[in-house]
Amino acid sequence: KETPAREEIFSYLTALVKSAVTKLAKEEFRAEERETKSVWFPEGVTKRVRLFGLGEKEKWHYRKEQVVPRTLVRYAKGERVTEFATTLSSYSGDVRQRAAQFAANEVLADFEFNGYKEKPKDGWPEVKKIMLAVATKDIAAAKEVILEGMIIGEEVNACWYLANTPGSDITPTLLAKAARDSATKNKIRIRVMEESEMKRLHMGGILGVSSGSDEKPKLIILEYLAGPKNQKPLVIAGKGVTFDSGGLNVKPHPHMYEMHMDMSGGAAVIHGIAAIARLKIAVNVIGIIPAVENMPSGSSYRPGDLLKTHSGKVIEVLNTDAEGRVILADALSYGAKQYKPGLLIAFATLTGAAHSALGNHCSAIFTQDEKLQQHLIHVGHVSGDYVWPLPLWDEYLPEIKATFGDLANISPGSDRSGGATHGAKFLEQFAEGSRFAHVDIA
Repeated sequence: KETPAREEIFSYLTALVKSAVTKLAKEEFRAEERETKSVWFPEGVTKRVRLFGLGEKEKWHYRKEQVVPRTLVRYAKGERVTEFATTLSSYSGDVRQRAAQFAANEVLADFEFNGYKEKPKDGWPEVKKIMLAVATKDIAAAKEVILEGMIIGEEVNACWYLANTPGSDITPTLLAKAARDSATKNKIRIRVMEESEMKRLHMGGILGVSSGSDEKPKLIILEYLAGPKNQKPLVIAGKGVTFDSGGLNVKPHPHMYEMHMDMSGGAAVIHGIAAIARLKIAVNVIGIIPAVENMPSGSSYRPGDLLKTHSGKVIEVLNTDAEGRVILADALSYGAKQYKPGLLIAFATLTGAAHSALGNHCSAIFTQDEKLQQHLIHVGHVSGDYVWPLPLWDEYLPEIKATFGDLANISPGSDRSGGATHGAKFLEQFAEGSRFAHVDIA
């Protein structure tokens, strides 16, 4: 257990407060993980000092760092504390990285999906001001990056809000409107491709999945071109199934409830590019979101259907509930052919198998580029959105070969093992030879 006197914030406290906090820490506070203790002051600027235990130093690791500022904000909101001061000591790395991460996580912790609830008479709990204590020599560096962290946090929260919005309020048309609103606000070029143009471009995957719904499909294309003209763009494709009933292979009740969130990949693309634009990063980025509903009706696509995609490959539909990869096939092929990317990445709530394999604490990544794989792991490490690799080996490709088409949208055999890799390997076939990665965020 370390003394509170080591904290940057300690130097700003009065002698009385320092003495009381030191006594509490020494006599009553063991600093165990999740332990908290308070000392109150009836007079003076400081009303309360709350100590939060972080556990044993030997067991501390980078994943716990991201949780600290979130814990502070959630506690403050629970106690209806409107402002507080804290320190960066729980973070590792240089002060710029620590301050940016702290700011992002403070904003993330403030997320509430309460727009559909009646507002309490005394309002929602709100933290209005957070003061961050750093060493005098680090003040300028910290100030420079706090806004950067806040922008990232704000766009992640906007992504979460969009993803949580019920399917009745986020149809393909309304998702396109949300993308347009974000693009207009952030000076991002946007084009929304309609069904007629998709027919002309032979996008049979998108058209097939959307055929059972009264809602027409949209292909949302976002262009942020702030990099050099000769720089090959990063193309990110996000699954935009605004509601997934499973189609004719209808989902059972427990698995259908949250399927308005099956457009989370699309939401991530919209607000990821918005964050890049707000941060004024000098890079070329293209976002592509195939937006559909997957619904059962007399006009739905069927098991056994053969769908000719934009790439020319024919998908044999074995299960209408494996629809995300079917629509992304057209989006990936279009992105690869149209923009000749330096890197092509798909983001999708694609498979329950990835979630079964890795649980709730990280997403699965798939790529055959080992250098890219390590870079993505590092990005997850820094951002707090952790990822872990699963194989994208060529040995899995024969397992999704179709009988009557080129590729089956699930493995034709009765053995469903390897489902996460099957989905990723399927997507890779539509990358048109581009450097490729897939992030399964299910």
